[in-house]
Amino acid sequence: MSLEKFFNAIDANQDIYVQRLKEIVAIKSISGEPECRADTIFMGEWFLAELERLGASTKRVEPGTQEIGGRTLPLPPVVLATYGTDPLKKTVLVYGHYDVQPALKEDGWTTDPFTLTEDKEGRLIGRGSTDDKGPVLGWLCAIEAHQQIGLELPVNVKFCFEGMEESGSEGLDAVIVQEAQAYFKDVDCVCISDNYWLGKTKPCLTYGLRGVSYFMVSVKGPAADLHSGVFGGTVHEPMTDLVQLFSKLVDSQGRILIPGIMDQVAPLTDEERKLYDGLEFDTADLRAALGTETEIHDNSIDSLMHRMRYPSLSIHGIEGAFYAPGSKTVIPSNPIGKFSIRSVPNMDPARVTELVKAFLDAEFEKLGTKNTLEVSCDHAGRPWFSSPNHWNFVAGARAVESVYQLKPDLTREGGSIPVTLTFQEALDKNVLLLPMGACDDGAHSINEKVDRRNFVEGIKMFGSYFHELAKVVME
Repeated sequence: MSLEKFFNAIDANQDIYVQRLKEIVAIKSISGEPECRADTIFMGEWFLAELERLGASTKRVEPGTQEIGGRTLPLPPVVLATYGTDPLKKTVLVYGHYDVQPALKEDGWTTDPFTLTEDKEGRLIGRGSTDDKGPVLGWLCAIEAHQQIGLELPVNVKFCFEGMEESGSEGLDAVIVQEAQAYFKDVDCVCISDNYWLGKTKPCLTYGLRGVSYFMVSVKGPAADLHSGVFGGTVHEPMTDLVQLFSKLVDSQGRILIPGIMDQVAPLTDEERKLYDGLEFDTADLRAALGTETEIHDNSIDSLMHRMRYPSLSIHGIEGAFYAPGSKTVIPSNPIGKFSIRSVPNMDPARVTELVKAFLDAEFEKLGTKNTLEVSCDHAGRPWFSSPNHWNFVAGARAVESVYQLKPDLTREGGSIPVTLTFQEALDKNVLLLPMGACDDGAHSINEKVDRRNFVEGIKMFGSYFHELAKVVME
């Protein structure tokens, strides 16, 4: 009955929660844009104030500064908070981030990206609505609802909210390692809500993420950009060399062509293969997300396995080349190509970088060009893998069932949340990914949204998770 009262309180106050989400979506906490750094810092301060309003003790950690375009900028604060200190209760650490990706109306948004707008289908549209302001706010709403009905929270909660996740979580790892035996020393488990369901109707628990190694490939030639009519045919063109190199990385079927990369991948076992049976995923959903029929694999299991448990290589763009509308007959002097490899167990980032550099150096040598090549790894995060049989996952599964009356899918994800592995290793505790959003939320894309139903039921799920966590036996 206590949880029924809690659920009813969430339903009764949902408009207040949506209005609060609207308030924070309006804050342009774009960590990657220097002109938005003050807004990003303010967003962290907003969460500090909100946690204090709920009665949590807080700690503001300044992770340092960073250099962007010749400017030294303060990193947004890492927000730490503690709600409850009962030594007889379990303590869960909840992580989230309050920064967002860039967004402009002219990118193709149907509404102002920083004005939360609800459409007739109940979609709450706005940058950060699902990634990750909605889920972060949801945890606080769950605590507030407990207070409103006089229901004691059955666990202690520690919070760690950062403002640089969309820019590589710069500064956070050092904070986690520093606080592992201090602020976080009494933590029993960790929970993160920063990913999504496989489909639109069935919740999931996530026990694995791919890592990511991001590479920059610089080809230098002339001292400055050249006119193709004057110099075309007389100079080794850097862009031509770069395109030749990129054509060697991956084929049109998504197969990575760099020797040795696939040799590192953990072999598929029969037990693992069975986990893909029955997962709620249809290639029709994939086509809907694509907006075309350009998927590589014609069945759901192959699609899932190439998204979750096999590596991929994606080419992202080229700096230093003309890309605006119209024609410009320029020969770029120093194009810089960008690509990334999503890694999986048992791939080692250092070995990946070694293989990539050796391969590109060898291919560049074959070109017979007088240009110069520089290959660098901008950042490298390892894949994360956990046990879905851990008591933390048992509590998460029971919470999903109590709210949705469904057993959740157990999934791995294709994206990367590097801090997941940092928490797991630095604290030596199990990490559960408990998503609020659905597969079509469009995080990082135009018209990002979270469905009102997912937002409201997600708050209930978070509260139920606290109660299931209190009951489950630690083994």
